[in-house]
Amino acid sequence: MAGSLQTLINYRPLPSSQYEISWRIRQISPLNRLHFTSNSLHLHKLSSISKIIRASQGEYNHQVGHNGNQDARNWDSSSKVLNWAQPLLNFAETNFLPIALISGVALGLTNPGLGCLAHKYSMSKFSTFGIFLISGMTLRTEEIGAAAEAWPAGVFGLISILLLSPTFSRLILQLRLKPQEFVTGLAIFSCMPTTLSSGVALTQLVGGNSALALAMTVVSNLLGILIVPFTLSKFIADGVGVSVPTEQLLRSLLITLLVPLILGKVSRDSLSGMREYVDQNRKLLSMISAILLSLVPFIQVSRSRSLLLMVKPTIFLVAVGMGTLLHLILLAFNTFAAQSISVAFGGKASDFAKKENFRALVIVASQKTLPVMVAVVEQLHGALGESGLLVLPCVAAHINQIIVDSFLVNLWLRKDQLEGSRKKNDTYQT
Repeated sequence: MAGSLQTLINYRPLPSSQYEISWRIRQISPLNRLHFTSNSLHLHKLSSISKIIRASQGEYNHQVGHNGNQDARNWDSSSKVLNWAQPLLNFAETNFLPIALISGVALGLTNPGLGCLAHKYSMSKFSTFGIFLISGMTLRTEEIGAAAEAWPAGVFGLISILLLSPTFSRLILQLRLKPQEFVTGLAIFSCMPTTLSSGVALTQLVGGNSALALAMTVVSNLLGILIVPFTLSKFIADGVGVSVPTEQLLRSLLITLLVPLILGKVSRDSLSGMREYVDQNRKLLSMISAILLSLVPFIQVSRSRSLLLMVKPTIFLVAVGMGTLLHLILLAFNTFAAQSISVAFGGKASDFAKKENFRALVIVASQKTLPVMVAVVEQLHGALGESGLLVLPCVAAHINQIIVDSFLVNLWLRKDQLEGSRKKNDTYQT
């Protein structure tokens, strides 16, 4: 019995009650401890210790129950916050690019001084440099081969950008709007090459053939230096002498497009661990590219804010609608042309029918670049109207085409997710 009692005394069931048990046992007098061997006193002390243990156990359970309930309530409140915020986070992640662009426009309207300061230090050039640096870092070698294999789609894209879309300028010039520079500016805008960065960025986001998009971007802008003067003279200027800064544009394209693209590709292939890091963080790099892209509308809106406030809102909204309609027409035209060529030449086996090539073609061939248009207008020296009024609707058109295409990209991505989930369900059922 003494051994059983000693076992009960040394037994510490719960950390929170062990000190109280030890204190209560120490209160037993030495005389009583000497007579633990007597059965009656032994049973008396044993029952006392059992009461102490039960009391301590009940106190501990009460304490644990109280803390557990408090932790549960805290967890429930945290879960409610997370459940409320998760849809917003998912929406922001899914629509990160349009949110970034709209934020850039809003910031340019509310704080134009910051945008003008960014223009003073040529931040738009640095942003374009960064976008193409990221493009080179994410460019896989096999994608270059895919671009070479899709050369028919690339050739049609160049024809659409440089020769077919400028013909829409004749239709635009039939419209009448005061000031007429809004109409003339949009007509000039339709004759421009494709965007320097947004088409490639959007193609990467949607998982398209980014190498094909890069090839069409670089080649169309290089050839555009030679072709744009011809298209402007034929469709718009009607004999007015137009001077395009060929050498300046060529130098700018080489610095802002080719050099960062090559640097990014070389760093991917030569630096140890760079390829794995880039492939594991493609979503993060895409977000950085979207932020850099949002600097373009931010700077352009900041520079044009004073002119924007001078124009009647209704007239400007009409011009914005015209620019958006022009982009939608180009999207429809390139989509219909690509699908028609795919049906005529090979069907599903055609290069035009491949999802990656089709998306790259539709996005890149339907966009027009603003920086080249601004450079061309500056060289006109007012021959076709006030430079600021010519550029202003094109700023809105440039922003709108990116926003429209970003929502188109989101629709394509959701379509891919649905198709992927259906395939998983079919595989699971089989």
